[in-house]
Amino acid sequence: MSTAVRPAVPLPLVIICGCIIAAIGFGTRGSFGLFTLPATEDLGLSREQWGMAMAVQNLVWGLTQPFAGAIADRYGTARVLAVGGIVYALGLLGMAFSPDALTMTLTAGVVTGVGIAIASFGVVMAAFGRVVPAEKRSFVFGIATAASSAGQFIFAPLGQGFINAFGWQMALVWIAMLLLLIIPLSVALRGRTESAPGQADLPFMEALSRAWGFGSYRLLVIGFFVCGFHLAFINVHMPAYLVACGLSPDVGSWTIAVIGLFNIVGSLMSGWLGSRLPKQLLLAVIYFLRAIAIAAFLLFPVSEVTAYAFAAVMGLLWLSTVPLTAGLVSLFFGPRYMGMLYGIAFLSHQIGSFVGVWLGGYVYDATGAYDLVWYLGIILGLASAAIHIPINERSDAGFMLKPA
Repeated sequence: MSTAVRPAVPLPLVIICGCIIAAIGFGTRGSFGLFTLPATEDLGLSREQWGMAMAVQNLVWGLTQPFAGAIADRYGTARVLAVGGIVYALGLLGMAFSPDALTMTLTAGVVTGVGIAIASFGVVMAAFGRVVPAEKRSFVFGIATAASSAGQFIFAPLGQGFINAFGWQMALVWIAMLLLLIIPLSVALRGRTESAPGQADLPFMEALSRAWGFGSYRLLVIGFFVCGFHLAFINVHMPAYLVACGLSPDVGSWTIAVIGLFNIVGSLMSGWLGSRLPKQLLLAVIYFLRAIAIAAFLLFPVSEVTAYAFAAVMGLLWLSTVPLTAGLVSLFFGPRYMGMLYGIAFLSHQIGSFVGVWLGGYVYDATGAYDLVWYLGIILGLASAAIHIPINERSDAGFMLKPA
């Protein structure tokens, strides 16, 4: 399999710049729930219409991610990230001046979704997989995921502060300007993964077909759907849910921030444990604990204390799936096709995000509450835990070989 290659710049600088990119990109995405109430009230959108725009964003993100990863694998990471930063910023500017539901779906959904995919931490982790030795990848993936969570912790109160000071539209403009920092930072991640002698250089569809024939990879991809469902529903609808329960919008923003803060710990711990314990069993435990956390949250009256306690627990479990999932993909197939094959797993994640965001808005408009979606989150968490148990933590040794 492909081995780590010497980066064009010192490895610590690659990791630092990649982590900052992940923090900016994911932090921005994590702040979108703060715009639910002001944007829908100002534009006269229903909760389902707003949820549809966010759902389309997640779906487009997922559909674009494998191609962004494949292009980065073949042609280099820096150019892909730089273009992604520009498209992402343009999407936010479009959101700020969208007059109706259709335009919001095109800007917040399609354009922003493409930008997130091209400038995502998935592309950053593919670059890390190229330059980091195999035995350290899970831990470094955990660092990148923790950086994403740090971005969420920073951007949630920052975004709310911008909204309070400038209104929701200008807040999006200011955040769009911050996204352009991705362009100079991407220079440190330049380069692409080369095939070693005797390894295949496969076309997109052939590589995907071979990978999909590996049963453990299929289970991993299916299970990742649930992660997206949980994260997107909570991220987009939790602030509005807490307001409906009588809490202030500031509690909603700080709840998202607390999730990001605690996921720094959860992601680092996940990456560290993933290099020492079976990754598939750790994933099963994470999904099981998510189901228990949601059930416990629903059992108690909603207050600031229960909201922050739930956020802390979910934060520990939030993106802790990512270093383990990325680590398994890298272990199965090596780094050469990691951007693409992790992107396929992430597509499943984003289909789950689409369902979670849209269903949250639909159920709220139909019933006046989110209860049915919370209950479904419990069921899916238990199902995903069961799916991960039979995954076999071993490489697909024949995947990278050239045809005879």
